[in-house]
Amino acid sequence: MQLQVMNSPFNQEQAELLNRLLPTLTESQKLWLSGYLVASQSAFAGTSEALPPELPAQGQTVSKELTILFGSQTGNAQGLAKNAAKKLEGRGFQTTVSSMSDFKPNNLKKVQNLLIIVSTHGEGDPPDNALSFHEFLHGRRGPKLDDLRFSVLSLGDSSYEFFCQTGKEFDQRLEELGGTRLSARVDCDLDYDEPADEWLEGVISSFSEVQGESAAPNSTVATQVSESVYSRTNPFKAEVLENLNLNGRGSNKETRHLELSLEGSGLTFEPGDSLGVYPENDSALVDMLLEEMKWDPEEIVKVNKQGDVRSLKEALMFHFEITVLTKPLLEQAAQLFANVELRELLSPGNEEKLKTYLEGRDLLDLVRDFNLLGVSVEEFISILRKMPARLYSIASSLSANPDEVHLTIGAVRYDSHGRERNGVCSILCAERLHPGDTLPVYIQHNENFKLPTKPDTPIIMIGPGTGVAPFRSFMQEREETGAEGKSWMFFGDQHFVTDFLYQTEWQKWIKDGVLTKMDVAFSRDTEEKVYVQHRMLQHSKELFEWLKVGASVYICGDEKNMAHDVHNTLLDIIEKEGGMSREKAEAYLADMQQQKRYQRDVY
Repeated sequence: MQLQVMNSPFNQEQAELLNRLLPTLTESQKLWLSGYLVASQSAFAGTSEALPPELPAQGQTVSKELTILFGSQTGNAQGLAKNAAKKLEGRGFQTTVSSMSDFKPNNLKKVQNLLIIVSTHGEGDPPDNALSFHEFLHGRRGPKLDDLRFSVLSLGDSSYEFFCQTGKEFDQRLEELGGTRLSARVDCDLDYDEPADEWLEGVISSFSEVQGESAAPNSTVATQVSESVYSRTNPFKAEVLENLNLNGRGSNKETRHLELSLEGSGLTFEPGDSLGVYPENDSALVDMLLEEMKWDPEEIVKVNKQGDVRSLKEALMFHFEITVLTKPLLEQAAQLFANVELRELLSPGNEEKLKTYLEGRDLLDLVRDFNLLGVSVEEFISILRKMPARLYSIASSLSANPDEVHLTIGAVRYDSHGRERNGVCSILCAERLHPGDTLPVYIQHNENFKLPTKPDTPIIMIGPGTGVAPFRSFMQEREETGAEGKSWMFFGDQHFVTDFLYQTEWQKWIKDGVLTKMDVAFSRDTEEKVYVQHRMLQHSKELFEWLKVGASVYICGDEKNMAHDVHNTLLDIIEKEGGMSREKAEAYLADMQQQKRYQRDVY
């Protein structure tokens, strides 16, 4: 469209300039320009009242460019970052979304508006793809950020001692470097959807107040964001097709192989993604709790803020967590019941005593130990956490098994404080789930655990026990696509005869050339226990040769022990075979991580 002088407020020269400029602009540039003109008009509308010195005055032009950096281990923070970007773009913002590992730290000085969305991993550690950025920001090279406006959304699990620790550290450090908060940090527990939305609205509101303009959403984009799909908040009921025990008779373990139907769901996934499963509590435990509290199981209660109601027994079975104790739960219980003993346990100086108490106990223990009686059902369940989903690494390829998803789940049973305890989801699958039943599920995409983009890239997979799951998916995918890259699997468990998970499949892949090499370690079959890291050391020279030609390394399984030991073993191998110092070996592995050649799916 050409501007004509006769029907515009521009003179001939201005019209010609605009006619040359407008066709060259991208949509985002046009959007930015329109926002700039609106803000400029507001700026001349009048003088502003005095505002806090750290924020621009009302009506002053403020950049609507936003950088969103995420640190994510399982994909939650990444999903929230992408969703936030969609919503912000619907409000007229220009957004750049990046993993912390892909962001050049030196560019931080150029950023005016920064949103951090980060999870906390393990015992208060940053997720793998946030490590380098976290180290940079907290090191001597951390730049002065006096012109930066920021806000932090922190994800965590309140059952861990260092709840949301990484987010707290980023928030504090950005302030120390001179940054100003757009809005206060929000710390999210496992049920993070509502607080994350409130945090984002707070960010948008802070911009609106400064800009002096409405933050009404763009209707088109808003419709796309709220489009109904199966997700965490709207899980798909997947039918159980198969439920098999992978372990042989006489094994100390029970590992279930589940095959679920996704037909009609429209859900898709890639190797490396996880499946979220919403389980149900054991009815026997629920009955003991109801009896202890002298509650009527048929009493009707609200189960969410929307006002949905269920019978009390159904609410405790499907909607609330009753098998894990957290510090926030005890704090709320102490206040609700005005319990002196609980307050004493929570008082400063008793941190170790509290940590010991929380371990291995559940809601029934809490009720019995502190005689928590005398409040209404509604008051009591108001302090309970929603039932969180359990994430399992997907053990199948969608291209090899259309409309299906497979899981590998180890049954958890143990004794603690005089009672038998069961894993909520694993024992549901082991004992109460049969073909024809359904499970509420959703896909958890994980961009941090993916096969190489080049199919000829060699891969090294290390996954003892149920850590084998994603590598079964990798092999199915590579077989289906005809990928030519070499592959090497390290697997371990207790006994060769009873615990070699998916043995016939691995042997077939070896025979067909899909899998190049496999090394196994069965720790209870020899007098001296042998684990996967010992097998790696035995082949250290060859393993390093694979690394030198560009192999990608993947680890899946237990973080506290196995993944830690395997990480150190990799460093030992690089140091020895590469003739490097420990410091250079660590830099070598960090560089592999940066190149996405070292990826971990650990829990």
